[in-house]
Amino acid sequence: MTTSVFASAVTAFTQLTGDLPETCWDRPGLGDWDMRALVGHTSRSLITVSEYLRTPAEREDVTDAVAYYVWVREYTGAAGAEAVTERGRAAGRDLGSDPVATVDGLAARALADVQAAGDPVISVIGGLGIRLSNYLQTRVFELAVHGLDIARAAGCEFALPPDVLEQATVLAARVAVRLGQGETVLTALTGRSALPPGYSVV
Repeated sequence: MTTSVFASAVTAFTQLTGDLPETCWDRPGLGDWDMRALVGHTSRSLITVSEYLRTPAEREDVTDAVAYYVWVREYTGAAGAEAVTERGRAAGRDLGSDPVATVDGLAARALADVQAAGDPVISVIGGLGIRLSNYLQTRVFELAVHGLDIARAAGCEFALPPDVLEQATVLAARVAVRLGQGETVLTALTGRSALPPGYSVV
C-alpha cells in the first residue's frame, strides 16, 4: 500500500512540475527559496530514496514514520535551518537547464528502485536506520506538503490525490500526538480552538 501511495505522490509531483509556467523558476517559492530551490528541495524526496537504498542499515533505529519526524525535529534543530536552505538551493541548481526533464528522470529512477527493492532497512539522514516502507511515508508527506507549496507559489491549480492527502494528513496528526500536541490539533480540527500562529508538527 505504501508503495502505491508513494507512486501516486510522485506522479502528482511530476505532473505539477510539468505544468509550471516557464517563467516561474526565478520567482519566489517558499521562505528563502526561489521556485527552482523549492522544486529542487522537493525533488530530494526522489533522490534520497534512490541513494538510501544503496546504504543498508544494520539495525532499525525507528520503527515508524512518526518516530522519524520526532527524531528529525531534534536533528535539524541541532544542524541549523541554514543547512537545509542551502541543500535546497544546491538541489535547485542541480535541476539544470531543463528542470522538468530532470524531475521526470529522478521520478522514474526512484519508482524503479522502489519496485525492485522489497522492504529493506536503510540508512538515511544522520545514519538513522529505518525500514523503506516507513521512510516512503515520510516522502509522501514531503511531496504532498511541498507540492501544495509549489502550486500556491506558482498560482497553479493542483489537487493532491486522495490517497496521498489522507496519508499525509494522518501522519501529521500522529506526529502531533507523539509530540504531546494532540489536543491542540484535535480541538482546532473540530472548530473548538485555533492553532497557535506558525504552528507546525515538523
